[in-house]
Amino acid sequence: MKALVIEEFGGPEVIRLAELADPEPDAGEVRVKVSAVVVARTKDIATRAGRPPFAGQVRSFPHVLGTEHAGEVDAVGPDADPALIGRRVAVSAVLACGTCRACRMRREEACSSFGLIGVHRSGSYAQLCVVPESGISLLPDDVSFPQAAALAGNGPVARAQLDAGGVGPGSTVMVIGAAGALGATAAALAAHRGAQVIGVDRLALKPGCLDGLPLAAAVDGDADDLTGAVRDVTGEWGVDCVIDNLGIAAVWHKYRDSLADMGRIVVSGAISHDPLPIQLLPFYLRSQSLIGVRTGNRTQIAALWRDVAAGFRIPEAFVDAMPWETAGDAHRAVEAGISRGQAVLEVPPARPKKSDILHIVDYRPR
Repeated sequence: MKALVIEEFGGPEVIRLAELADPEPDAGEVRVKVSAVVVARTKDIATRAGRPPFAGQVRSFPHVLGTEHAGEVDAVGPDADPALIGRRVAVSAVLACGTCRACRMRREEACSSFGLIGVHRSGSYAQLCVVPESGISLLPDDVSFPQAAALAGNGPVARAQLDAGGVGPGSTVMVIGAAGALGATAAALAAHRGAQVIGVDRLALKPGCLDGLPLAAAVDGDADDLTGAVRDVTGEWGVDCVIDNLGIAAVWHKYRDSLADMGRIVVSGAISHDPLPIQLLPFYLRSQSLIGVRTGNRTQIAALWRDVAAGFRIPEAFVDAMPWETAGDAHRAVEAGISRGQAVLEVPPARPKKSDILHIVDYRPR
């Protein structure tokens, strides 16, 4: 098979095309013929660059990146269901032990030996990827592979965030960085639940970046009076939930006062590692909460695909599918913050025709 590998940490230029032995599924595993794989800011890009939180957990080189993906099962190992062969699936990257206290509570995201496909084992920037049978979800026929990969990459954690934030019909949620991969998914899923959604992003710098999302209002995160702009939409009550995956101190200061009594701020990741100045007094005086969500667990993954069966989709303008030859460019765009929605690499079929081999054998990222 062909795979995109890194042989050292570094810039996007370290991504190389290689030919590797076809992986074989072990007990309880299946092999997926990959058609589409997400480009993840933390799990792929930070790891490729040698940055925390996962780079130190890469065990050897060459290493194949690639976490959530979608494709077709083409082989199964012992104890896996042979009826899965030929089925279209989406794959969660989460690897959980299944036996620790968190796993017994069905909180696999807090597993004591938490791992990820593409970090702790070979990933899906490849034509074939071996994964646990427990990590696959069957796809409806009308869901494309790029859409499925984007849903697998962001849907479960977006659902976990909205659950933690108590977001449902009649509530108001503000999504910081709503043009991003996770932000767009959370905003669209919140609207699917019947919530009023306010999207926040750098509208002056990126005109039209929120077009296509089902928003009640779009607000410029660079505005001096962000709280005032939000209260123009919500009235004096404010927002019931803020989804903040950026963790930027200047933006925190701008929106903090817009959170309603009993409101919840939910965070999953932070592109800034700078500390936030948090005053605890308002949290208890106004019955507010600050909640961290690591990722989705098996329960939320299953619920996400029920949402999909009920019609939920990420707006197509926020699923940016591109050939895997452009992986380096995709990494650059996501790292620079100029991408919109979820970048997805489309993987060419395994064992391609001779003409296809000649086309990609001299690949080097630009």
